[in-house]
Amino acid sequence: MKINNIGLTGINPYKKQINKLDSIQKESLKMDKVEISTAAKQLQEVSPVTIERQGKVEALKQQIEGGMYQIDAKAIAKGVFNYYSKN
Repeated sequence: MKINNIGLTGINPYKKQINKLDSIQKESLKMDKVEISTAAKQLQEVSPVTIERQGKVEALKQQIEGGMYQIDAKAIAKGVFNYYSKN
């Protein structure tokens, strides 16, 4: 008489499949997470640059709505030329 699969491997052949499913489910639950500290949030809100930028945006909005916004083509051309001549 010949007996095969002696030992623990023959007891539960479905255990490997269950372990594979568990590992797949655990991997799908892992997610990247980004946390910003409260100090960093406060720096973003109270920044003088942010306040100045917001003032400029409001002024531009008022000029555009009032029809007083004028584009200076010469200043734009000069800025583009200076930018590309340096590079």
